[in-house]
Amino acid sequence: MKSKISLGLKGFAMGMADIVPGVSGGTVAFITNIYDELLEAIASVNKDFVRKLLKLEFKSALEQVHYKFLIPLMIGIFSALLLTSRLMHFLMSEYPIYTWSMFFGLISASALYIAKHIEHPKNNLTYLLLPLGITIGYACVSLVPVTTPNAYPYIFGSGAIAICAMILPGISGSFILLILGKYAFVTSALKAPFDDNNIFVIMTFCAGCLTGILSFSKLLNYLMHTHRNAMMFVLTGFIVGSLKKIWPWRETLESTVIRGKTYILQEQNVLPESFDQQTILALSIMFIGFFLVLGLEYISNKPKRGVSSAG
Repeated sequence: MKSKISLGLKGFAMGMADIVPGVSGGTVAFITNIYDELLEAIASVNKDFVRKLLKLEFKSALEQVHYKFLIPLMIGIFSALLLTSRLMHFLMSEYPIYTWSMFFGLISASALYIAKHIEHPKNNLTYLLLPLGITIGYACVSLVPVTTPNAYPYIFGSGAIAICAMILPGISGSFILLILGKYAFVTSALKAPFDDNNIFVIMTFCAGCLTGILSFSKLLNYLMHTHRNAMMFVLTGFIVGSLKKIWPWRETLESTVIRGKTYILQEQNVLPESFDQQTILALSIMFIGFFLVLGLEYISNKPKRGVSSAG
């Protein structure tokens, strides 16, 4: 029961992260040490599971997957989406600089925490994977949205790409969908599933998501098992590169309104205009978030240090 509650809380944190544009639930899974289990659990949802599900063999299908891991995690994620979406929307709307400051502190400290646990590679060329990951992560969060056709192949491909981004640390799936020009189209279909051909749009998008996550999770799971250290460098780079999207002080260059909500399409990071009370408070919140992660690391490692010194 203790482990299920812990999983549920981690899922809750992932759900809260998914609400924030530019922050990935995969990052939270990475820093809470459940990323490997998450990949294995997703990879367990294979063709046999789908086949048994279609045959209504629910018990046999359930035994096929890591349901003891997935169910508490999914409950936590969906609970966060239901319970905190309004709160996060309020904070992002009314106190954006303070909210982004907290996330910037939390995620930058998390990147440092992960980097500390990477083993020194035997091949010095492996170190180059860190700047490579930073460059890719930075480039992804800097992309400008494009216009793409509403044909079914593009909808399928958008679903596959967006869902893959969601399980990558540092990259937000909803942000990728916005870049692909399909965010408004897909969300409008979800809002009115029985209008026009929206049900076929939703089915095509979901098929793309299913295909993408099943194939990509298997690839990631394989790479984490066979080239773990190299992947740790790349994924840490993703997180560091994505910090551009979380920097609190930004200037909007281009935006669009989708069903009454304003979405930022292009922006640039700027320094605070003045070192006033708001800036001091934002920096203080940033440092609180940073040292909160380091403090949690210290507390979690304290029993290990006690055992080590006793030995």
